[in-house]
Amino acid sequence: MNEFELIRILTQGLATNDSVRVGPGDDCAVIDLSVPDKQFLLKTDAVVEGYHFTAEAAPEQIGHKALARCLSDLAAMGGTPCVALVTLGLPREFKPSFIESIYAGMEALGKRHQVAIVGGETTTNPERLLLSIAVLGSVPRDQYITRRGGQPGDAIFVTGELGGSIQGHHLSFEPRLAEARWLAEHFRPHCMIDLSDGLAGDLRHLLHAPALGAELLLTALPISRAAKLRARAGDTAKPAWVAALTDGEDFELLFTVPSRNAVALVDAWKQAFPQTRLTCIGRLKATPGILMKDKNGIRELTEHGYVHFS
Repeated sequence: MNEFELIRILTQGLATNDSVRVGPGDDCAVIDLSVPDKQFLLKTDAVVEGYHFTAEAAPEQIGHKALARCLSDLAAMGGTPCVALVTLGLPREFKPSFIESIYAGMEALGKRHQVAIVGGETTTNPERLLLSIAVLGSVPRDQYITRRGGQPGDAIFVTGELGGSIQGHHLSFEPRLAEARWLAEHFRPHCMIDLSDGLAGDLRHLLHAPALGAELLLTALPISRAAKLRARAGDTAKPAWVAALTDGEDFELLFTVPSRNAVALVDAWKQAFPQTRLTCIGRLKATPGILMKDKNGIRELTEHGYVHFS
């Protein structure tokens, strides 16, 4: 049983109430507390030693990543974070100075995005360090962006570059909060997600309808220099383009807009975010499945992203 099969079982028939606008299955839950101009986003995420970082990782980067993962999910829904809670699971033998440095990493990122760390929990977790973060954010009323809503003909865009995150990006990425809010205000994506498990996997979460698919242009993929260097050095069996499709933890935004808005979006983006790459990598189509076009023709995309427990 993989991660998504388990989630489906666990979320079937969960209790709900009138405040829930979006429940399980998206980047954040959306809650309506009858505040006139806004709704609230809830998100929790965890990082575990040996899976999300190694024991050799700098503690400030561990703290940065733990909070940034949650903030990236808020970005995917066009939200603004506000406060965070931290659950800290520690092995019996730990260095207080190391944990203080983890908190320094969280605090530095929190200050940049006006996120207050307001409490949490500490507990023993034998053998390895675990950090679980819960974040509360907000979004203008009825302006949140979900994974559902893509339409046939939409242009598919991605920010930044993809692949090779293990070379350091996965510990130092900056969540695309400002970019996502700008997109929501000026171009209103039909759907959006942050890339945590790889493009080939996360794109499938946007194909919500039985008759909705996608066509990707291989030569358009914005492949990172790290992925290219890794492939050339023989450090991985993956070609660089496969790394761009399947490597996890890029934490870029993947979204769609009507194709008629694509050129205007690219032009406006260059003015608003000149240091951040934006690439149109394909389009949604009215037939199921994901196709990939390259110089050899068109074939079905069989690659997948990272899946827990698989």
